[in-house]
Amino acid sequence: MLRRRVKPFLLTYASLVLLMAADPSWKAKPTAQWTEEDARQVLTKSPWSREVRAGIARRESEDELRDGGTMGQPKGVGYDNVDPKGSGPKLPANPTAIFTGSNVRSTRSVVQAITLRLRWESALPVRLAELKSGEIDPPTLEGDGYRIAVYGIPSGNFKGDPKKLGDPLKEEAVLRREGKKDVRPLRVEVFQRTDGAAVVYLFPLSAEITRNDGRLEFEAHIGRIVVAQSFNLAEMEFQGRLEL
Repeated sequence: MLRRRVKPFLLTYASLVLLMAADPSWKAKPTAQWTEEDARQVLTKSPWSREVRAGIARRESEDELRDGGTMGQPKGVGYDNVDPKGSGPKLPANPTAIFTGSNVRSTRSVVQAITLRLRWESALPVRLAELKSGEIDPPTLEGDGYRIAVYGIPSGNFKGDPKKLGDPLKEEAVLRREGKKDVRPLRVEVFQRTDGAAVVYLFPLSAEITRNDGRLEFEAHIGRIVVAQSFNLAEMEFQGRLEL
């Protein structure tokens, strides 16, 4: 009796495991047959699009700012509204602060985190999915190269030319591969969107990223926001070729 009950359960469980491990539907279809749901999966949960948990560095104290030759908290991309006053849980009162000299006053004074989306805009499956989904005005840069976009940066009072906004971020981003020279972006631009700002990086094709590189690390500092994400290049093949 027990065996008769357990066996169907095991078969059902095995079927569920296989179903969960199966490739997403867009992988098994010609692109012309993609549905809007297929396109959504490519744009939100695929080897080319990842939801990442980025860190928010603590705000420097006034003493630290003065020591660095700065007065007042920095403003701009990656600083404005990343942790607005009054946001998040309050830290418990510290009755010993007067004796210890602690200057921790709120969650803005400690390391925090923010959820962002990282997407390879130059990858063919992403471009096809954007067309299929009718996504309006995806951020683009002039010139050929590997394009990586970071979505969900809090909007602020920063205005101006996207390139001028992005220039300070050029030296704060890198692609890394084991045994090879770090790759810096050629251009960085910042685009204001209804869902926050998007920072787009253009890396040179001369980097010649191949499947043999194994893993690729993307790192970027955007104001106080620190993004770090690893990509398995073996997973980023589409129609028989590496797509970045």
